[in-house]
Amino acid sequence: MAGAGRKSLQSRQVGSLLIFLCVSVGGATTIRYSVAEEMESGSFVANVAKDLGLEVGKLAARGARLVSEGNKMHFRLHLKTGDLFVKEKLDRESLCGKADPCVLHFEIILVEPLQSFRAEVRVFDINDNAPVFLNKEPLLKIPESTPLGSRFPLQSAQDLDVGLNGLQNYTLSANGYFHLHTRFRSHGPKYAELVLNKPLDREEQPEVNLTVTAVDGGSPPKSGTAHIRVVVLDVNDHVPQFSRPVYRAQVSENSPNGSLVATVTAMDLDEGTNKAITYSLAQNPEAILKTFQIDSQTGEVRLRGPLDSEDIETYDIDIQATDGGGLSAHSKVLVEVVDVNDNPPEVMVSSVSSPLPEDSPPQTVVALFTIRDRDIRMGGKVTCFLREDLPFVIKPTFESSYSLVTDRSLDREEVSGYNITLVAMDTGPPSLSAETMIEVLISDVNDNPPIFQEDSYILTVRENNSPAVFIGQVHAEDLDLGENAQITYSLLPPKNGDLSVFAYISINSDNGKLYALRTMDYEAIQDFQFVVKATDGGFLSLNSEATVRVVVLDDNDNRPMILYPLQNGTLPCNDLVPRSAEAGYLVTKVVAVDGDSGQNSWLSYHLLKATDFGLFSVQRQNGEIRTLRQISERDPMMQKLIILVQDHGQPALSTTVSLNILLVDGFSEPYLQFQDPTKHSRKVNPSTKYLVISLAILSFLFLLSVTVIFIIHVYQKIKYREKFTIQEHFYDDCNFSNNLVQGQGNGSLSQPCPYEMCSATGTGNSEFRFLKRFMPNFPFPHATGEIKMEAGSSLPLNSERNKSRRSEGHDQVSDDYM
Repeated sequence: MAGAGRKSLQSRQVGSLLIFLCVSVGGATTIRYSVAEEMESGSFVANVAKDLGLEVGKLAARGARLVSEGNKMHFRLHLKTGDLFVKEKLDRESLCGKADPCVLHFEIILVEPLQSFRAEVRVFDINDNAPVFLNKEPLLKIPESTPLGSRFPLQSAQDLDVGLNGLQNYTLSANGYFHLHTRFRSHGPKYAELVLNKPLDREEQPEVNLTVTAVDGGSPPKSGTAHIRVVVLDVNDHVPQFSRPVYRAQVSENSPNGSLVATVTAMDLDEGTNKAITYSLAQNPEAILKTFQIDSQTGEVRLRGPLDSEDIETYDIDIQATDGGGLSAHSKVLVEVVDVNDNPPEVMVSSVSSPLPEDSPPQTVVALFTIRDRDIRMGGKVTCFLREDLPFVIKPTFESSYSLVTDRSLDREEVSGYNITLVAMDTGPPSLSAETMIEVLISDVNDNPPIFQEDSYILTVRENNSPAVFIGQVHAEDLDLGENAQITYSLLPPKNGDLSVFAYISINSDNGKLYALRTMDYEAIQDFQFVVKATDGGFLSLNSEATVRVVVLDDNDNRPMILYPLQNGTLPCNDLVPRSAEAGYLVTKVVAVDGDSGQNSWLSYHLLKATDFGLFSVQRQNGEIRTLRQISERDPMMQKLIILVQDHGQPALSTTVSLNILLVDGFSEPYLQFQDPTKHSRKVNPSTKYLVISLAILSFLFLLSVTVIFIIHVYQKIKYREKFTIQEHFYDDCNFSNNLVQGQGNGSLSQPCPYEMCSATGTGNSEFRFLKRFMPNFPFPHATGEIKMEAGSSLPLNSERNKSRRSEGHDQVSDDYM
């Protein structure tokens, strides 16, 4: 048949086939499908999802896949639609040979949850192979004396198709001597025999040419031909006769090549060359010719190739005995291949659930596998067990199929994975076994909370730090893996609800590093604490907490602040020292404070500059200024001191304070008129101008008044002096605005220097007291010779001196002294 016609015929035949679907339910569900061979790749087979009762898309969600028993998968599964397609063109003859039916087995595995379904696809044969004769021109030698009805077996035609598509019949071309008779073998294809209808006459026709056609049952049928050449021999009256019509033999499948299978014998009653018999394996399939051979002289049938009872259990061998005259006889040798236990069991793992969550309950399916032993009869029962004591057991599911399930709880932190050795062993003899290793990893679940290295942390940060400076780190460990061990750090608000801590501190959520958000000021806050929470990344997250206390370290960032004497940027306050003061006389005291703490707030006082370094000294610890010697007449009345106040920080900070000390004879000299010599060149203060003008006007009015009422009881009319404020005179020297000195007469003195002096006899024991929050008010003397204080203290003064001062017109009042 032409190639184009054959392809067209095959296409029509494939197109005419239907796909059958059969689902059967027994003790174990097996899904059965049917397809025709030679279907193109991608041909639709069936919808697996519908047959399994699953919704569209469930196969993909459950991780469906196909597992073949062999090494090759002939089908593919579309996970979204559930359709089963042919992966590549199927050739039934190469897949199954002459076996019928031809069934391909595979499993459908659903991973989540793990489930297995058996499936099989029967491949139907199509008529794609024509019958073929191995010997297309056989030669037959038939004596002319052959009786009518004699039969001559012909070579069988080989057709790879099966069933109706296989070899069905033989036809013989028209001739006058023979007709064809078809016979059946118990094992093998049909064969034809030539039956002699008319006696042969070599002298009339020495050779007869016949054509035998083998026809299959396909639609349309296919055929193959062989041309037989029949040579008519001269008379040979006797045909060889076999001792048995059928010989039977058994041979072990592990027998080596050359092993004796059977010995056939035949006899011929003729004489001479017509009696000599030769044996041959005539008219046998190719598989027999490759496996067996016969000695042409002795009739010994021996092995030529290996045997395998798992493939072929019996052989039907045709033996031909031919005498010297060309006459032949035929017999059969039936060979049974004896199975031996030469195949160990095979463990075929179809699916493994790995990694396996550590919280999997007992009886969780870990793997599915099957065990096959090709030595069905000899191997006996196959047992399966685990090599080691592991938290797994083997359970049978259905015939030759098993599942590996968990037997007890798992803990990934103790064992992160298992190498499970499956052992399958038959009963022999001899007993054979096979091992297969399955690696099962244990996946982590979030069953361990983070654990801090310490329950509480103490961190330090120095004040005046830069914003976002790193101050420390907290760290927690989690025994889990992956996201379950990814720790996130966060700050918890204090239980008292004070959220101000979040203005000072921040935390890196990834590594637990703590940073100061703002510059710390020790003088404002010395320490604070908060709670850090560590949370893992598990689905149901776990957490733990730790307390962190941040201590602010003091920095020497505050200079000493002078409380006394105050410096207003113009002239320093004047302190009075009588010239009669002896050595050790307490002149005044410099009072300073430092906003820092500890060593940074320890202050020391030093005399930096002085008009006369030999006259005054400064106590290093308390800032007291005392005379070093007795004051002499040669000492200048104005003594200027510059005191350095220094803390003990690193580096040290300092402040200077200037003060003027007036050396006076008692307290009546006009010391208030002295100015700082270093400031003579400065511009005159406007208030001084106003004071001078006011004094001039008052003086004029006073003189005028004296002239008018001089005779009218001058001293009785004048009760109070004209209003005059000490503030106008001392404002530049003492800048205090809160304490007032009120007089008991018509005049008043406002804003005096904020200190008081208490003097008694014995100047060596005189002291100054400093830093009263509210200074006492001194009443202006009226008729008595003392100044009374609101606090109840008094300052005795020389009455005559006071009178002298009043008479001399001194309206100035000395600094308030204590």
